[in-house]
Amino acid sequence: MMQETRQHPGAGQQVIIIGAGIVGLTSAWWLAEAGYKVTVLERNEQVAIAASYRNGGQLSYRYVAPLADAGVPLKALAWMLQKDGPLRFRPEADWRQWRWLASFLRNCNAASNARTTAKLLELGELSRTGMAQLELSVPPEAYAWRDAGKLIVYRSPAIFQRAVARPESEEVRIVLTPEQAVQREPALAALQGALAGGIFTEGEAVADCHAFCQALEARLLEHPNFALLLKGEARQFMTNRGKISGIDTSLGLLEADHYVLAAGIQSRDLAASAGIYLPLYPLKGYSLNAPIRAQDLAPEISITDFERKVLYARIGGSLRVAAMVDMVGADTRIDASRIAGLTRLAREAMPQAADYEQATAWAGLRPATPNSAPLVGPSKYSNLWLNVGHGPLGFTFAAGTARVLADLMAGQAPPFTLDFLSPSR
Repeated sequence: MMQETRQHPGAGQQVIIIGAGIVGLTSAWWLAEAGYKVTVLERNEQVAIAASYRNGGQLSYRYVAPLADAGVPLKALAWMLQKDGPLRFRPEADWRQWRWLASFLRNCNAASNARTTAKLLELGELSRTGMAQLELSVPPEAYAWRDAGKLIVYRSPAIFQRAVARPESEEVRIVLTPEQAVQREPALAALQGALAGGIFTEGEAVADCHAFCQALEARLLEHPNFALLLKGEARQFMTNRGKISGIDTSLGLLEADHYVLAAGIQSRDLAASAGIYLPLYPLKGYSLNAPIRAQDLAPEISITDFERKVLYARIGGSLRVAAMVDMVGADTRIDASRIAGLTRLAREAMPQAADYEQATAWAGLRPATPNSAPLVGPSKYSNLWLNVGHGPLGFTFAAGTARVLADLMAGQAPPFTLDFLSPSR
């Protein structure tokens, strides 16, 4: 008698994923590997050219800092008054901005921040192991992977001491004096007199998110369970009897057994077409990509200048400098004054790190939730799933949320309680 083979519950079912950024592509990988027939729909002519294109490149598994915290509203007022401050705000005649802000303010307390941080650390660990799995199929050299660690430097003694007193990830962090920080990373020499100290975390990495998405796309295109539709604009969901019956797109009506919404900030309008409110707001960020010359002293370690809210990462032959949060709606234009400010901050902190004259600029919209935790799981429709709201940590959390999504769609128990990720929270 032949032994019965247990088949994955999703085997053969059709899934359409909307969005071919880092979140959509990692979701496609895990679902295709689970046996689903996956089609990814992307409105652009290539993958990962929106929020995933020129982000900071850090994979901060053991250091997560939700934007909402005690004291942030007062700090935000001060930031907006600074010439090159990390925050700009433009009021909109859009109720979604004000509803998001009201929820954000409710999360600006130490207790909410601590709860979210603890859960995001769990998600970060899941993502770290998930990326290790992906390395078996997508070689790290294809996307300039480096795991030299992360160093957060502080200018204020009081802020530094509060950071040292935080309990999370104590077993993997090293507290440094200003002198020790510069010894560990000589590119910080110009800042030594301005520093109060630093915290180094081993095991953190940097990589080129866009190159990773391209490498993963190439691997997926070899997969028998995968198809990619480019230049296809998703317009609205069609519903029937508590389910999604199809998607109206520029390529015509598309139908499947399941639908996954992973389209960044565009997910907000698509969900609204099915009567779903997603608490997302586009936090506009900027980056510079400056070539590193032979004579330059670029950092080997990923650096975050905590008070300036600027990060520095060596990615391949370039220095990536990323910063700033502009709350200006869905405006993707590059603000020349913000790029000039970011360049000034980089020249001040690391004047000899790269050729800033040849730097190229980027701006992108990072879809954020009020408490910085992404939305992963089922919607009010039995066949519509969400994987959205990763904010500036899409690269960090993508592998973890893809694994969670695949487990939930298969009816399997997730690796930890998901109350903080649930779309119904």
